[in-house]
Amino acid sequence: MGILRSDVVSHSQLEPTGSVAFDGTGDSLSFSLTASGIGDGDFTLEYFVYQNTLSNYQTHFGVTRGSTGFNVGTDAGGVFTLYDQVSSAARKIEVSGAIEINRWYHWAFVRSGSTITGYLDGEAIGLPYSQSANYSGATCTIGCLESNAEYMNGFISNFRLVRGAIYKNNFTPPKFELKNVPGTLLLCCQSSSSATTAAVKPGTITANGNAAASAFIPDVKKDIIDTGVVLGDNTKFDTLSYMVPPGGTTTESNRGRGLFMGGYAPSQYKTTIDYIQIQSTGNAIDFGVLSGTGLGEGADCASSTRAIQGGGSLVNTMEYVTIATTSNTTDFGDLTVARRSLQSLSNETRGTWAGGTTNPAMSDVIDYVTIATTGNATDFGNLTVGRRNLAQAASSTRGVWAGGNPGSGPLVDDTIDYITIASAGNATDFGNLSGAYREMSGCSNGIRGVFGGGSTGPANINTIEYITIATAGNVTDFGDLFYAQGNGGGTSNGTRGIFGGGAGAAYTNVIQYVTIASTGNAADFGDLTLARILYSATSDSHGGLS
Repeated sequence: MGILRSDVVSHSQLEPTGSVAFDGTGDSLSFSLTASGIGDGDFTLEYFVYQNTLSNYQTHFGVTRGSTGFNVGTDAGGVFTLYDQVSSAARKIEVSGAIEINRWYHWAFVRSGSTITGYLDGEAIGLPYSQSANYSGATCTIGCLESNAEYMNGFISNFRLVRGAIYKNNFTPPKFELKNVPGTLLLCCQSSSSATTAAVKPGTITANGNAAASAFIPDVKKDIIDTGVVLGDNTKFDTLSYMVPPGGTTTESNRGRGLFMGGYAPSQYKTTIDYIQIQSTGNAIDFGVLSGTGLGEGADCASSTRAIQGGGSLVNTMEYVTIATTSNTTDFGDLTVARRSLQSLSNETRGTWAGGTTNPAMSDVIDYVTIATTGNATDFGNLTVGRRNLAQAASSTRGVWAGGNPGSGPLVDDTIDYITIASAGNATDFGNLSGAYREMSGCSNGIRGVFGGGSTGPANINTIEYITIATAGNVTDFGDLFYAQGNGGGTSNGTRGIFGGGAGAAYTNVIQYVTIASTGNAADFGDLTLARILYSATSDSHGGLS
């Protein structure tokens, strides 16, 4: 019988991979292949890329220019392209529309036989083309052309060049760190501490300019198997005859992933979904997109496994994602009333949506769904005051809505009302805010609800205040945000409260955090992938799940 290792049995935390950051002004990695280069057979080039800008031509990878290679990157319009130098720099593969900044993409280029196909996030793009030439160029660069031009501004992670066609049809982008497979020529950009570290390399890799390792990564992990969550206790062998599995608490079994969904950026609604790991700090990472349209002013709620986005720009659509798996949304059903600028909260079982506007009327409607199923919402009851742009907090039993815009002067409100989530009925008066505000963000730990930011109408505020959810009453001062914002989003992991995005003097992508059980001013967490307002946030471990 083999040895059963307790550290392996207990281990379930997937360690993150790494990337290399390029600032667009002379940064690159350079290396040389053997004299035969990629050759004239099958090959696969793949990597994850995140661009900070779309200005000018930006090359991600280049093989000796002239007559023996090719290069891939984006043009000045943000269109992703492959230029084949054997065909006199002919533009062979391109995405039909411009890519977005501040978002991770997985790119792959595969030659199978004589056909080269490009794949964007696992989907074939553009038109395949025939090229059986011998790509014998030996000098290669990541982050710019081989001629030291067209530098990229962004990040590249998990860069792999392989002799052999790994993908021959559409595929699901890798969820784990790329591995050394047969035929691998280069496997790099996976370390968060060294830009030149590589699992496989043909020789020396040189970091030029300020090219540097980074911990900013796509949703890619090191382990080959996602075994789940971390349980804080270790596996025990109490006797020679039996094993005690790892223990842990409900809090530990939640992953701590916060989602930010939809929103409005200057001149357009956005379908962006990004996420953070709340227990750490750092920038948000691309999760996927909303599948519907007009969802810029919707509201999110979640169980520990599923998040639902409902409502938006005068729609009644609901869509959902599985929080642990990055993806686009799937249809869930419809709310009872189409409206925007509403707010949502939940416990593990039931999600509720309240308020909003049907334009121009303010809504007092509350409806609910059972999160684990799909289907249309059911009427729950009514708020004490119909209003839009309100904040939320929740425990596992009680949901609270605060502030908002009642639709008549002075367009701000100090109302706090609550419901018992497991029942149905109208909301009950809870107390009052310290002033009449709208556009606040809310979060909670199951005992305490915290409201931050917002607007008095004329100006945004940086106030943070809190309530004890089980006890009706007025708010108490908590501290201040370091960036005054309104129309952002708030969520938590039960310990740490998050306030992200919104608008101060301008739209912001700033994420701030507090420790909910204490009081004090907010600290910097990182940045959203996109500066925006009128979006909502949720997590797999918010106060309603404690």
